[in-house]
Amino acid sequence: MVPSFHNADKPTHRRVMAIGLLFCAAFVIISFSLRAPPQSDRVLVKADKLMRTAGQPQKAN
Repeated sequence: MVPSFHNADKPTHRRVMAIGLLFCAAFVIISFSLRAPPQSDRVLVKADKLMRTAGQPQKAN
């Protein structure tokens, strides 16, 4: 029978799984940190407009 990962002992299996999770977490963290910020600031403009016009009467059509 050919040796495989499934035949390994429990400590080895846990160590390999922990290293795999560590690499996966590092990849996700690096991906999020290198991601470009969104170019759209429409939400901020809308919020600013709402704050500037708060308390003013509504315009009639």
